[in-house]
Amino acid sequence: MGFKENLLEKITINALVRRIIQSWGSPESGQRLDTSAIRDLLAMTEYQKRKERDIELYVKPGFSDSGRILVLDNELKIYDTTIADVALRKSPTVKEMISIRNAIKILNDKDVVVSRKKDTVLAIQKELIDGLDLSFSPADIQGIAADGKDSLANTYADGVWEAVVLFAELLHYRPAPKVFQKMHFKIVGTVDKAPGNAPSFGPVVGYSLIQNTLFCMDHTYDSGNRRDMTSYHDMLNGNETATIAGPAVFDRLSSSVTV
Repeated sequence: MGFKENLLEKITINALVRRIIQSWGSPESGQRLDTSAIRDLLAMTEYQKRKERDIELYVKPGFSDSGRILVLDNELKIYDTTIADVALRKSPTVKEMISIRNAIKILNDKDVVVSRKKDTVLAIQKELIDGLDLSFSPADIQGIAADGKDSLANTYADGVWEAVVLFAELLHYRPAPKVFQKMHFKIVGTVDKAPGNAPSFGPVVGYSLIQNTLFCMDHTYDSGNRRDMTSYHDMLNGNETATIAGPAVFDRLSSSVTV
């Protein structure tokens, strides 16, 4: 795959990781793991699905008797042991539970657990991203900008926003905090904290889905400042001129990337 495809894959990986980690919530919430998201993430790895008793396991190709075994349940643990040992610990038979030695294993798995929950997800994320070639040339950046301009000219909203998202990844822009969101707009930018701990936002890149207009504002808006917020909404509503608008936004974004 080329740089653009690899960067899109990195974005997809990170989005899945966020979904998975957020799905647990607090221990008191009782929320369950987003199994759909973790399966999608595992599908991007070398892990191969296996079924043992009523347990959904994932192992690396070439797995023989023992090694790293991921168990798909709410704990999302990775074990370093045998499949038979995992089956005993996770889904013991009545006969197996009678043994005191087995009971100790069932109650305490610290000796074989490598990681669990968030640590497991982050380990998979690192493994996947480390396997991507994310090196790029000026031509790669110019290509993304050109794709964005073509999409804007053809009113292809998905293509416009894909190009913006790619630049946002390279420039460490984040989605607009809730106070800066607006219906029918997609907005990214630099998110920080203003005095008083209120979110600040800017520079800002936004796209109107209804009007097919793309704009950039160099200003940093303080959500705790009424004048700033009025100016921000005036800009979104077209009552204040953006720093840059139209296809030139992609020129600005591409020139901001350090090659």
